[in-house]
Amino acid sequence: MIRTAWLVAAKDLRIEMRSRVLLWQVVPFGVIALLLCGLALGPAHAGRSSAGPGLYYLVTLLVTLLMVNRSQAVERSPGTKSSVATLGLDPAGVFLGKSLALAIELWVTGLVLLAGAVLVLHTALHGAIVALPSIVVTLGALAAAGTLYGALTAGGETTATLLPVLCLPAFAPLLIAGERSFYDALHGGSLLGWWVIVVVALVSYLAMGILLYGVLED
Repeated sequence: MIRTAWLVAAKDLRIEMRSRVLLWQVVPFGVIALLLCGLALGPAHAGRSSAGPGLYYLVTLLVTLLMVNRSQAVERSPGTKSSVATLGLDPAGVFLGKSLALAIELWVTGLVLLAGAVLVLHTALHGAIVALPSIVVTLGALAAAGTLYGALTAGGETTATLLPVLCLPAFAPLLIAGERSFYDALHGGSLLGWWVIVVVALVSYLAMGILLYGVLED
């Protein structure tokens, strides 16, 4: 399972590096969306508003949906699904590999957006650094959940519109916990309670994906 996970993750990351969709489309979209959030706040409220963590995670949510759709589009290319079936790859390993690749892409994008939040929304640099571990775990949970729901909607003609409908309710607790952790990091609050929610969600989605990914693919 672990070997399959590494192979699938390397394959997805190699495809992403060659296509450069993340670099030239997804990251610029996130930066522009974050910039628009800063303009919506206005110069009078940027830096003094408590909306910074929420806006950061809202933009991250939009980016995540794009990246989940992109991750599943790779599997929809001609011959890919039949090749995977022929190779007899462990579905649990495929799930872990795709989740890992998506998580790495989200971590890179999230780091760029965090720097953008510091520059555009004037979020405190020290608070952003303190919040970084919780952001890493939250984005990992989003990657696992997104991979699971992406497999659920894969193959249909309405994937692009159905995916957000299914993902948003599942993402909501993660976004709330992530935003609260970010807010507490900025204001010196305790992160423990929100950490528990994010870690439990991460473990739960990983367990469900390992057990159900093969069924969802079929």
